[in-house]
Amino acid sequence: MSTVTIRPANLEDAAGLAHLAEYTFRDTFATNNNLTDMELHCAENFGVDVQRQELLDDNSVTLLAETADQLVAFAQVWLCSPKACVTAQHSSELHRLYVTQEWQGRGVAHELMSRSLSIAAKAGADAIWLGVWEENPRAIAFYRKYGFQAVGEHVFQFGNDPQRDLVMMTAIDESWIA
Repeated sequence: MSTVTIRPANLEDAAGLAHLAEYTFRDTFATNNNLTDMELHCAENFGVDVQRQELLDDNSVTLLAETADQLVAFAQVWLCSPKACVTAQHSSELHRLYVTQEWQGRGVAHELMSRSLSIAAKAGADAIWLGVWEENPRAIAFYRKYGFQAVGEHVFQFGNDPQRDLVMMTAIDESWIA
């Protein structure tokens, strides 16, 4: 069994991250959504140039989980991301957290979440929030394990389909600083 290493992404990772982001998104949501909307969403959100811009953004931290020969998961944290329904002086956002199916249930998501919470805490956040599709009970259950609770909702524009995301947040616990 391969071991997984987690590290911060850099600009050289843009192409691999673009591929991983699109692959995991399609794998997670394709069966429950329209193909045309999927194509539009992926074209707008997961290209190499999009990933490069996110990696260059000082407000964004991307973590990659990799084995010796492939990327298997990633998380993206926006360090300062206010949201009206999130009660906080300084809130961060867990923008994305995806794990390939073959690595789910093996502790990778837990490690990425722990490191993401630590990143937010080190950035001075007193809360972290995320948007999760209301029809994704597995993800909702995972986030609840970390104290996330629904505090609102917003529209997630998926191609031409405006979908409802729950906005979930949790207060930052200083013990998360690694």
